[in-house]
Amino acid sequence: MVSVTRSILWFSEIGKEDIPEAGGKGANLGELTRAGIPVPPGFVVTASTYREFVRLNRLDEVIRRELGSLDVHDTQQLQARAAAVREAFMAAPMPPDIAAAIAEAYRELGRGPVAVRSSATAEDLPEASFAGQQSTFLNVVGEENVVRAVQACWASLFEARAIFYRAENGFDHLKVSLAVPVQRMVQSEKSGVMFTVEPVSSDTSKVTIEAVWGLGEAIVSGEISPDFYLLEKATLAVVSRQVTPQERMLVRASSGNGRHDVGNEWVPVPPEKVAAPKLSDAELVTLAGIGLKVEEHYGCPQDIEWAFADGQFFIVQSRPVTTLREPSHEEPEGEEPETAPVLLRGQAASPGVAAGRVKIVHDPSEIHIVEQGDILVAEMTTPDFVPAMKRAAAIVTERGGRTAHAAIVSRELGIPCVVGAQHAMSVLKPGTLVTVDGSKGVVYEGRAERRLAWAERQRSRYAAAAALKTHTKLFVNLAEPELADVVAKRNVDGVGLLRAEFIVAQIGTHPRQFIEEGRPEEYTRQLAEGIAAFCKAFDPRPVVYRLTDFKTNEYANLRGGEKYEIQEENPMIGFRGASRYIREPDVFRLEVEAIKEVRRQWKNLYVMVPFVRTPAELRQVKQLMAQFGLVHDDSFKLWMMVEVPSNVLILDKFIDEGIDGISIGSNDLTQLVLGIDRDSELLADTFDERDEAVMTAMKMAITTARSRGLTVSICGQAPSVYPEVTERLVMWGATSVSVSPDMIDQTRQLIADVEARLGLSPAR
Repeated sequence: MVSVTRSILWFSEIGKEDIPEAGGKGANLGELTRAGIPVPPGFVVTASTYREFVRLNRLDEVIRRELGSLDVHDTQQLQARAAAVREAFMAAPMPPDIAAAIAEAYRELGRGPVAVRSSATAEDLPEASFAGQQSTFLNVVGEENVVRAVQACWASLFEARAIFYRAENGFDHLKVSLAVPVQRMVQSEKSGVMFTVEPVSSDTSKVTIEAVWGLGEAIVSGEISPDFYLLEKATLAVVSRQVTPQERMLVRASSGNGRHDVGNEWVPVPPEKVAAPKLSDAELVTLAGIGLKVEEHYGCPQDIEWAFADGQFFIVQSRPVTTLREPSHEEPEGEEPETAPVLLRGQAASPGVAAGRVKIVHDPSEIHIVEQGDILVAEMTTPDFVPAMKRAAAIVTERGGRTAHAAIVSRELGIPCVVGAQHAMSVLKPGTLVTVDGSKGVVYEGRAERRLAWAERQRSRYAAAAALKTHTKLFVNLAEPELADVVAKRNVDGVGLLRAEFIVAQIGTHPRQFIEEGRPEEYTRQLAEGIAAFCKAFDPRPVVYRLTDFKTNEYANLRGGEKYEIQEENPMIGFRGASRYIREPDVFRLEVEAIKEVRRQWKNLYVMVPFVRTPAELRQVKQLMAQFGLVHDDSFKLWMMVEVPSNVLILDKFIDEGIDGISIGSNDLTQLVLGIDRDSELLADTFDERDEAVMTAMKMAITTARSRGLTVSICGQAPSVYPEVTERLVMWGATSVSVSPDMIDQTRQLIADVEARLGLSPAR
């Protein structure tokens, strides 16, 4: 840990142990820097400097005066007092020595655009980030602007919602401090995504790299088909490459106020680069080498976002790859390879092999031409294509990468998909018979019998599971209404987690915007239609609907959302779940009305309350539901998510409030038990649902709930990724397990095997 005697600490001087002075964000950036990972350079204005600023300007007196007797439940008073504190912070003079230190560091950083971010911290109060509401300023230019942005970050520690959270959780406002990382902006010339594993086949001996000109957002949106490179991890030799011409690229807009993010714009790619490879062999080796170093530091395969500017690669983000499966076994050595002619190559986006007749779809208005078992071929897909995607045997697109819409939906549907297959709509003729190999990214002419036989052997490995019956129920996690009837045909006992967020995202508008426009019933109608699709498909099997658990940053992305949502430093542990329903009853009422509307016809709809911090919160949510006419009784089951440590420690008190079941959210529970932001790059190797403390918490919750006669499920990511977690849950007495659709058969077989060892009869 550094000994702080200065206002400024450079990333190279700090590490994960310096969170009290550098904040979590600054400490993480320092840890990566010290590990030799090229992150954009920067420095941290320390938490001690914030405290010195407060002391010299006697702002502690302002904080005590304005917040000492504040009733945080009086919204008008809260807003007024918060504004008064922030105004005092911004009006206070910046001490000359502090301003000089920041300006000097900015000059040493090389001037130019920087990102000025906030990171709350508090000695002896690690939970202080719970209330993170602080500001971030992008593309800040000039010494005075940087100093002013730092001061604005400090002031943002007293946003109204941050004050509310601290007061509600008993934190002393004066013990919370703020560190401010200042980091050089990267204006990417080219960017992309790198996996230190082949993600489709889970081949850990490979490295995959996708690349586009300009900013990487173009890959995720599917607007641009990236170059694709496959390398051997041991030698960094390039195994294969697919270069995709690119005529336009996304760059940061050239105009703005010099302080905030000025947005992005599309510009033409220079003619000489349109058909050129994005990365040379030398650049591929350099980038892959960085990826392997990141993997080694974290101890597991990584999903890495990278950027290239001014002749250098930078790592923008890294997270563990959590979707690895047991690698599929290819053909035995010595057997002849597939002999069917290859018509087209693209990127393998969803595994499997299927044959069918080609249907070319130019626009969503034409999706009716796709019949059951056809091969859907399109430039790219959008949510409007989903009805046809459900009927298709396989999908081929000209554009997009492995994170494009077509790839994601195909994996949920369990059908083969090849993306980024250039000229597919002209090469593949309507009505012709082709075979799509989503495991290899290849389209064959006619029936590729050897590949089809291989795919059949893969399916047969778990085919028997489709007929198994188990004592422990197997539920499925779902979000897309259009896929409900497809998954409902599988051997599942119901929906253990119906996520509202995808339905709301499809609606596309913030619920409060509907209220402001005087048409709240329209939001309720659209939400009810989405929920009803699942209830109809699974009836009479139960559908457990999780009440909306949008975070503030997710709500802000909806139309009108920016007007109603305040930026949070860590939305994962911010204004979400039960606390939002209590604070915004008028919005919550719209959701309750939708549930009531669905239950008039479909009695298999249950409700689950997420992110409940205290028994009092659960009580208030139930009171609101009853007030709005949704009463908990024998015909209407109410579940609670167990994802906050308090849910485990005093579960009996939550049960006393009256619930029928619990479902463990393993992602959030792991995050909060281990004190790790699950998006943290530095701590990715420590974030593990199988950790002893997390498993102990799960066992405690299951044991307590079962002793009180409640049903117990788990709907987090763990059982879909780690079979050993599922095994333990069954042994401890969980009544159900809920997994993603692609893990249904494997999990059913695993449950049957565990129950056989325990001597449990399916008929029991």
